[in-house]
Amino acid sequence: MKRLAVFCGSSNGASDIYIEEAKALGIELAKRRIGLVYGGASVGVMGAVADAALEAGGLVIGVMPSFLDEREISHKNLSKLIVVESMHERKAKMADLADGFIALPGGPGTLEEFFEIFTWAQLGLHKKPCGLLNINNYFNPLIKLFDHMTNEQFLQEKYRSMALVDTKSTGLLDQFATYQPPSVKTYIRNKSQT
Repeated sequence: MKRLAVFCGSSNGASDIYIEEAKALGIELAKRRIGLVYGGASVGVMGAVADAALEAGGLVIGVMPSFLDEREISHKNLSKLIVVESMHERKAKMADLADGFIALPGGPGTLEEFFEIFTWAQLGLHKKPCGLLNINNYFNPLIKLFDHMTNEQFLQEKYRSMALVDTKSTGLLDQFATYQPPSVKTYIRNKSQT
């Protein structure tokens, strides 16, 4: 893996642990010589992961839509900042640049980014790992929802297992290093449809 995309919040969160673990991820990426691709902001969890990776000598590429340049306060010290026109272009550019995807705690935008890329993997549009860095058990309700989807047969078990989860960046990155994608999604006809 040369570069990983990280989806995360532009806020700090309610606990210092979110910033601390975001920094730990940035340092670990630099240590493993894996570039960081992220949303380009200098604030919140986004800024923390970028700053830590940069301070540890890592490559950091930000991708920011022009209309958010001032609102999210784009980072001025990145290895590279790519300004695009829309959120759609941002996600497509991040997907093109990255060899895998990690969601850190964030709000609806973070989840939307993660779910789109996770769905693309399920459909076979890419074979890159997708993971949740479950800092402070933030994603426990989402993990429970994945299990519920599987139990209710709206998500096949082999796709449920595509959502890699760990509470520490080292464990998650180790899982990424050995990830094997499942076969491409197929649909099963109900007997009433035949």
